[in-house]
Amino acid sequence: MCVSVLYILRLYFALRLLEEARESTRQSFPPISLHSNPSMAPKSDSAEAIVLNFVNEQNRPLNSQNAADSLQKFNLKKTAVQKALDSLADTGRISFKEYGKQKIYIARQDQFQIPNSEELTQMKEANAKLQKHLDEHKKAISQVEEEIRTLQSNLTLEQMREKEVMLRKEVKELEDKLEVLRRGVTLVSPEDRKAIEQIYSEKLSQWRKRKRMFKDIWDAITENSPKDLKEFKEELGIEYDEDVGVNLQSFSDMLPQNRKRPRGK
Repeated sequence: MCVSVLYILRLYFALRLLEEARESTRQSFPPISLHSNPSMAPKSDSAEAIVLNFVNEQNRPLNSQNAADSLQKFNLKKTAVQKALDSLADTGRISFKEYGKQKIYIARQDQFQIPNSEELTQMKEANAKLQKHLDEHKKAISQVEEEIRTLQSNLTLEQMREKEVMLRKEVKELEDKLEVLRRGVTLVSPEDRKAIEQIYSEKLSQWRKRKRMFKDIWDAITENSPKDLKEFKEELGIEYDEDVGVNLQSFSDMLPQNRKRPRGK
């Protein structure tokens, strides 16, 4: 529940930051006003009006294919767009220039209010401030998104409850074992203990036997060898118990005194 509320709050503040950045941009850069002649304006719902608005909004060189691709959402076919562009160009509402067989159309520049050098400087300064403002918002949003990812990686309330049940069960089992130990109850019967000691003793005997067999074979092989025995052993990849930190006697000492095998046997 807490994770969900924090997630929603942080997401809300991230969206607020984005909206503030957009609003600041709109206030600093109001839309460019156009000087239009009402008598020349086509009906707002006509193909010419749609194409004219598009050309003015884009204010960049366009061909008929560019315009047709962008105006598909108005269900205007390329032929209708081409016809509207030609009509607008013929009546002087847009400018055009021919390059071979292709016509390039652009909005009439005399309808725009061209800023002077002082206004351009102010716009550049405003743009720099906005860019800095935007970078700060992006950084803040990145931090919020990182915190959201961290929150999402945490356990949910349901998962916490499941883990609590599991941990309580483990604690109960350990407490039960501890209680048994406190009462001094014998956990291993004498019979089981004796059987385990017997198996352990047999394994130790096998260990001693194999060590002795290896020593006899090794001594026979290296008796007249001119090689350095240490280097020869490393070359063959042989490791003694001592090489790996193992001591047979330390394992023998774990047996009860009456079951220990006398040394050397």
